[in-house]
Amino acid sequence: MTIKPPVDFADFHRLVASLPAGDEAAAAAATARDAVLTKPPGALGRLESLAVWLARWQGRARPRAESVKVAVFAGNHGIAAAGVSPFPATVTAQMVANFAAGGAAINALARGIGAELTVVPLELDRPTADFRDRPALDEGEFIAAVAAGFAVVTEGIDLLCIGEMGIGNTTAAAALCAGLFGGDAAGWVGPGTGATGPVLAAKIAAVETAAAFHRAATRDPLDLARRLGGRELAAMLGACLAARLARIPVVLDGYVTTAAVAPLALVTPGGLDHVVAGHCSAEPAHRRLLERLSLAPLLDLGMRLGEASGAALAAAVVKAAARTHDEMASFAEAGVDGKE
Repeated sequence: MTIKPPVDFADFHRLVASLPAGDEAAAAAATARDAVLTKPPGALGRLESLAVWLARWQGRARPRAESVKVAVFAGNHGIAAAGVSPFPATVTAQMVANFAAGGAAINALARGIGAELTVVPLELDRPTADFRDRPALDEGEFIAAVAAGFAVVTEGIDLLCIGEMGIGNTTAAAALCAGLFGGDAAGWVGPGTGATGPVLAAKIAAVETAAAFHRAATRDPLDLARRLGGRELAAMLGACLAARLARIPVVLDGYVTTAAVAPLALVTPGGLDHVVAGHCSAEPAHRRLLERLSLAPLLDLGMRLGEASGAALAAAVVKAAARTHDEMASFAEAGVDGKE
């Protein structure tokens, strides 16, 4: 399987405008099988709809979620120099080293679900531009980051989990949401890694300035992703797009991840039909964003770590949905009387 990344911005627009639909025949077959399994209709709740969702995007009546890949993208942001985070930008590279050493939460969570963990650092020595008065990335930089996201979508994946690491990236996520959806900047800003007082005020001011500047230049959601995002956000957008083109279902992590892929929903109706929200994080605007995108989270555990931690936990639920659908006996097979 080779999913070619876009070669330029026009090609990127073309790919986003021509997303494939799911396999409705496979979804119908999965629905029919669910109806004869040894349980009352609807007794497994959302596990049942998850199995059908998997079937639709994998194109098979008995879906699988055994081969799970967790992709974590890391980037640095020029806006971090404006005092929007209590942590220095050096933490991004240090956490990438921690991932490589196996010492982060996502390492433990990925091992726990038997997932492959891929960490992609994106030019950490070259932060994006300060997006208050210029685009975070030029078109070439943006397309290169999108291509890095495409590269993680490889053959044999049943389920892709997407997450991130990057000091300053909740500021980028808030700015992107304000650019995409409008509204008061403060409503899109949260504490991130623990911003309070003057740091939180600087964060709100940066988001307000950036969103106003770039909304005056364009209302194209994909161009706003370039202007107000960052390399790891662009890579997550690329991975989500590539997964759709390959018909691989996706589990999203928290606020930054959801903001990164939101342009797909705004450019193309149903652009996020192949994703589920893994969880609702403690970042206040995440719930607001999920509601805007009509995404119901699988988990709500008060998490705010990032690094695909919530997505990996939710993948365990998706695996359970696939296994119950595939391994349960039908009423006929079990010799159990069905509903009269």
